Amino acid sequence: MSSGALDQAGEVRGEDSFDVAAVDAFLKASVPLEGTPTVTQFPGGASNLTYQLTYPGRELILRRPPGGHLPKSGHDMKREFTVQSKLAKDFPYVPEMVAFCDDKSVIGSDFYVMQKVPGIILRKNLPKGFELTPEDARALSTSWVERLVDLHAVDPAAAGLENLGKGSGYVERQVEGWSKRYDAARTRNVPSFKKVKKWLRENQPEDVANCVIHNDWRLDNVVLDPDDPGRIIAVLDWEMATLGDPLMDLGSALAYWIEPGATGLEDQFRLQPSNVPGMLTRKEIVELYAQKSGIEIPDWRFYEVYGYFRLAGIIQQIYKRYHDKETTNPRFKNFWLAVWFLHRQARRSMSQKRAG
Repeated sequence: MSSGALDQAGEVRGEDSFDVAAVDAFLKASVPLEGTPTVTQFPGGASNLTYQLTYPGRELILRRPPGGHLPKSGHDMKREFTVQSKLAKDFPYVPEMVAFCDDKSVIGSDFYVMQKVPGIILRKNLPKGFELTPEDARALSTSWVERLVDLHAVDPAAAGLENLGKGSGYVERQVEGWSKRYDAARTRNVPSFKKVKKWLRENQPEDVANCVIHNDWRLDNVVLDPDDPGRIIAVLDWEMATLGDPLMDLGSALAYWIEPGATGLEDQFRLQPSNVPGMLTRKEIVELYAQKSGIEIPDWRFYEVYGYFRLAGIIQQIYKRYHDKETTNPRFKNFWLAVWFLHRQARRSMSQKRAG
């Protein structure tokens, strides 16, 4: 395997820079470190910002919120830090947490630092020099499902996370919450989702369980073993983790899952190489999850439609920051087109015959 397949950070974008000396001083007050860090930035992600701090003999990762107006309930660094700290003993796929800072005089926002897990992160396309055989792809997508089942099997009380969520009624809260968030972020060049929101309200099921959910379960949020690319060694980006319905978590995850043969907007906005030969299909993933978890899924359509609508809401919140000139990142310029595509996907799923 080429060393270029390992996840690499690049130059820090000007608008995302911070006071390196201040962070260095904060860390050295409680962490044994030598020298001055070299700071680079990872290109992936459209929400929280991720940097690498390279010290002599040690590589750390810093996470912080983006600039501009932020949703009231989002980008909670302390929460993300706490979730991973407490999950570690029951779910051994979280990185080691190093330090949390809520002193905004350091870099202007909360942030946390964790140990880097060296490995492969698959972004939109496979890294140069990296091959994923159909057998490896099937093993990876199977592992991706199995690790989600493992997470959903964690006892929240035993992990000390019983207060992470609000209890029963998660499905209804999400439908109403994302409807309000989408409406608040809507710009004039995207659809209203009026019929989708109405359909979700009229077809929502009861919660099937109340467990720890990741809420951003994607291939580009897992780290792969460089020597065994079908094996997941870490799961990243716990910003939206909470207690909730596991099928809502799976529905959210599959909104990103683009199958082989995708063209046009579907392929243009693809974030992960779920389209390579050998990967499980959406249908196979749902069936495998049901088999491994023991959860009966009478009608998958609701979770699929919800996943598309929720993703549209996330993308629209990001696009609004670009639309309102709170960020100049050119990646976000055409995100409004992705919102239209997800609207079409949701309407298409709504029109399918009920399963079962």
